[in-house]
Amino acid sequence: MSQAITVECASPGLIDAEIVTVVTLPTFRRPEHLLLTLDSLRAQCRAPGVAVIVMENDAEGRAGLQAARPLFEAGTLEGLILVAHERGNCSAYNAGWTTALERFANLRQILVIDDDEIAAEDWVARLIEAADTLGADIVGGPQVPRFEAGAEPIYEKHPVFTPHYKATGEVPILYSSGNVLVRRHVLEAMGAPFLDTAFNFIGGGDADFYSRCKERGFRFGWCAEAPVFETVPARRTEFSWLNARGLRNGAISAIIERRRSRGRRGAARRIAKSLALLAVSPWRSLKLGLGTGSATIGLYHCQVAIGRLLAEFGRVNEQYRQAERN
Repeated sequence: MSQAITVECASPGLIDAEIVTVVTLPTFRRPEHLLLTLDSLRAQCRAPGVAVIVMENDAEGRAGLQAARPLFEAGTLEGLILVAHERGNCSAYNAGWTTALERFANLRQILVIDDDEIAAEDWVARLIEAADTLGADIVGGPQVPRFEAGAEPIYEKHPVFTPHYKATGEVPILYSSGNVLVRRHVLEAMGAPFLDTAFNFIGGGDADFYSRCKERGFRFGWCAEAPVFETVPARRTEFSWLNARGLRNGAISAIIERRRSRGRRGAARRIAKSLALLAVSPWRSLKLGLGTGSATIGLYHCQVAIGRLLAEFGRVNEQYRQAERN
């Protein structure tokens, strides 16, 4: 990896050879919620062989680093804090995963949680148990929304907030990195940089990574009993945000398909698929709107279809470029 990574803080007495599980936690300008996330990890990450790596992705402000440093320096949490100097969520993930692989020789798996989430009290153990039981290489779990004041509860039914699967078991693929376990051998096989930094500000680097993992034959699983609880600001229930997210999701799907099917024939198939999705999207949106009782939610399928076509002309919304608006 070419990006600069600086380890700023490590807990005293950290014995690298004893660590077999690392929870990686990227953070960007959410110091208050970062502390809530770390508090939810405190008890379960005191188990033998478990460490936490916080990846500060604001190399200038470093609010997360300053907030979390006392917990690690006092040994309240075992692990380390690093600064991923290259801005972007994919760069932050890459920095944490690379550091974990290089530092902990006996590492077996990496878990991921975001700095706007709270882990269930047995989250770490549940994901590991599911991976062992299912024989899966990558295991995801639900991100359950917890809406802040001012948000409409009906948006719990919106596709951007609902888990992709309901029951524990093998699944064809995953889509989000906000609640996931990845075995070490997967990362070693895929090689760094694991997430393509072209997705740094549009999102979708995780979906692209999973798509490539599936091509390599890795198996996916789902653990319904290992939720994290995502704090959702009222801003994310406004039409402008939901519309941007729907368009972005469509664009990401087109971009990933374009990378797997190059050439004129691949482009023709991809555009034909996008046009077909656009043609049926009004009926799918009508069904979704009637089922949820919300016209705003119902528009999602139309937004995804339009987003796919816009991406063919280079129109992709960088929703993560301005974090304060996200």
